[in-house]
Amino acid sequence: MSERSTLNAAAPAPLRLLLDAIEKLGRLDGWIGAACLVTLTLLMLAEITVRALSNIFPWVPADIPVAWEYSSYLMAACFTFGAAMTLRAGGHIRVTLVLGRLQPAARRLFEISASLVATLFVGFLAIAMARFAWTAFTSGQTSISSGTMLWIPEAVIAFGMVLLALQFLARFIQALLGLPLEDHRIKAAPVE
Repeated sequence: MSERSTLNAAAPAPLRLLLDAIEKLGRLDGWIGAACLVTLTLLMLAEITVRALSNIFPWVPADIPVAWEYSSYLMAACFTFGAAMTLRAGGHIRVTLVLGRLQPAARRLFEISASLVATLFVGFLAIAMARFAWTAFTSGQTSISSGTMLWIPEAVIAFGMVLLALQFLARFIQALLGLPLEDHRIKAAPVE
């Protein structure tokens, strides 16, 4: 058994497999989000460089035509792809004032309820985003400014939402079974 799966070790075998698979997808989610952030940064640096060079060399274009549009796609992808891993690491903003005052049994019930509501809400959002992307695909919608097929960035965002919904489902199952809800080993170290 790997070190990472020890948090789900007390779960029954089929659920442990599901939880470990969701955990791996959540880690993939984080890496994809990081790659989107790096790509966004490189795109903005390229835009700045091209703009600066256009002031020196008149034959250099003043901008990259798709930079702002693709930056918005990448920013949305960063948010959706980073969300599942952030949830598992315990990095989402939470109001701990109430949770800190609850007895362990009440706190567990609260976590179960909140995780179920979040699973249903984010699941609905993921389905809505998938339908949105499918509609763009079937209708052949393209961006006015770049001609990009809109189903591509919409499908990317929908996939990130599906991963977040799966992570909330895993949290719900973990709360039901009394397993740790967060893996602090993947939390970013504080910057001082």
